[in-house]
Amino acid sequence: MASGLERGPGVTVAPYGSWAAPFPIDWLTHGSVRLSEVDVDGDDLMWLEGRPEEGGRQALVRRSADGTVTDLGPANVNVRTRIHEYGGAAYLVAGDLAVISDFATGRLLRRTTSEEWQPLTPNRRWRFADLELDAGRGRLLAIREDHEPSTLERHGEAENTLVAIDLVDGTVTTLAWGRDFYGAPRLSPDGARLAWLEWDHPNLPWDGTELRLAEFGPDGTIGEAMTVAGAADTWVAQPRWAGDGSLWFVAEPDEWMSLHRWHEGRTERMTAIDAEFAYPDWQLGYATFVPRPDGTALAVGRSRGRDRLYQVGPAPGVAEELPSPWTEMDFVRSLGDRLVMIASSPSMGQAIVAFDPATGASEVIRRSSEHELAEADLATGVPIEFPTTGDRTAFGIFYAPRNARFRAPEGARPPVIVTSHGGPTSAASTGRSLTVQAFTTRGIAVLDVDYGGSTGYGRSYRKRLEGQWGIVDVDDCVAGARWLADQALVDSDRMVIRGGSASGFTTLAALAFRDTFAGGITYFGIGDLRGFVEDTHKFESRYLDRLVGPWPDARAAYEARSPGLHAQDIGVPVIVLQGAEDRVVPPSEAERIVSALRDNGIPHAYLLFPGEDHGFRQAASIRRAFEAEVSFLGQVLGFEPADPVAPVELQRG
Repeated sequence: MASGLERGPGVTVAPYGSWAAPFPIDWLTHGSVRLSEVDVDGDDLMWLEGRPEEGGRQALVRRSADGTVTDLGPANVNVRTRIHEYGGAAYLVAGDLAVISDFATGRLLRRTTSEEWQPLTPNRRWRFADLELDAGRGRLLAIREDHEPSTLERHGEAENTLVAIDLVDGTVTTLAWGRDFYGAPRLSPDGARLAWLEWDHPNLPWDGTELRLAEFGPDGTIGEAMTVAGAADTWVAQPRWAGDGSLWFVAEPDEWMSLHRWHEGRTERMTAIDAEFAYPDWQLGYATFVPRPDGTALAVGRSRGRDRLYQVGPAPGVAEELPSPWTEMDFVRSLGDRLVMIASSPSMGQAIVAFDPATGASEVIRRSSEHELAEADLATGVPIEFPTTGDRTAFGIFYAPRNARFRAPEGARPPVIVTSHGGPTSAASTGRSLTVQAFTTRGIAVLDVDYGGSTGYGRSYRKRLEGQWGIVDVDDCVAGARWLADQALVDSDRMVIRGGSASGFTTLAALAFRDTFAGGITYFGIGDLRGFVEDTHKFESRYLDRLVGPWPDARAAYEARSPGLHAQDIGVPVIVLQGAEDRVVPPSEAERIVSALRDNGIPHAYLLFPGEDHGFRQAASIRRAFEAEVSFLGQVLGFEPADPVAPVELQRG
């Protein structure tokens, strides 16, 4: 512990940052998992658990009706898919049928009657996701991403198609092709029709998708398709059939992403409130609503930075908010009369919960962490809004330091970490975050910024970032930090910016083009936009056409906004953390920025993590990365960490 501390009755007076936290660093991984992809099969509940202490692999878990919880998949398999690199929708369980995607090979594995797992699909450079059972034809429907060398040579990139997979011999038959991307194949209850999504470059799904519908022919092929909704400039997501044969989906014909219902050629807009009923489709398989037999739907809508639960219908325009304690909800499914989902709140970390809409009763089925903080140590996020450039308003969530055993000297103000979400269209989390609490219990404030471009504030807010990436996001992060300082909530001389992926780019850009921050922490951040365009994967290969401008016509903008090309203007220390296997932002990006920092004599540290890709999943990596951050922050902000962490050495050349 830092020396020279004053002690009072039960409370120690110590500088911000040097507090001994009741939150050991091991809590970030030990006894903690990542929960995703909840699904239901009859009375059974399934989900994926990302387990840092098992090398970061995702395990398929089943909870039977009697409450028995078991691992369903093989112990040595990572149930994950690399479609779009971000994956999602990596398994299917239906009665005796269980199929998973093996992350190591890309192949689908099927469980046999002897409880063994055997490959179903050929040993090719194929990736599969979004599995749908077509039981009447003895096959699966799926999205395939083809990375065979001949395909890459022919198309210049991977090829995405809608396919059928025979459940006996694994033969893969292409059903729809020719578009750049496909998603969400959904079979009608009678098995006669198929709905799916498709879109083309330069769009990402939230820029514009088409919901297509076709009937099956006698031979199992699909006939001529019609467009139910969507266009090149209209976002459509999450098609889902109801038992009466109506097709529900979410679409954004105007300012808000609203719930719709299509039946026999007629489309009805089911919600007319200022809320987003879908999240940007960075992964396949999101589920934010579920139709019910009575013609209603239970749906999650996001507005003003938090989620709310609604009962929608049965008549169009009818939406009643249901009281619930959660502020974030996803992977919504029906389990009998109850709703199951992954939920969290400012006081509760991510958990699988069951909710009875009739009584309001809820049950926590699985928590992402077994560790709990005392209320006196728990920093609760406070939503804030603040002025930013162009006489506009931006938003964020502020967490003040909190630790029942410590307080700072009179008159001191805390240092602050300003962070923002990865994926420019995502949103700040309102759920209790282990990482945030790890900082706040040590005496460091956190501001999580929902800059212009974030989801949950309407289409106009999200569109602020088009053509302005590296400007609007940076302005809003800087404005939020300065607003906190003006309110005397943080120390204006001890503000650090932190981010990963897209937020890592924002971090580097803020350091290169603004003078607000005393240092920066970047996880797999983009330093050279030109290199990102040339090196990244198919899904995002044209993303910057909208965020910056078409390449190479907008070369001047790319060069002007690439912080790696302006490293001489970075005058504060930087720590760079990078996964060696990252294919979204490859190590070459980190090496470019590190080389520029070295050439310009900027104090920096670079940590490369073998076996990690875009988002660290292994326990040792997560712990070492956080320890490195603590050491870095102590050196930059001028405090002695209480944790006995292995120091990082800042290099200058």
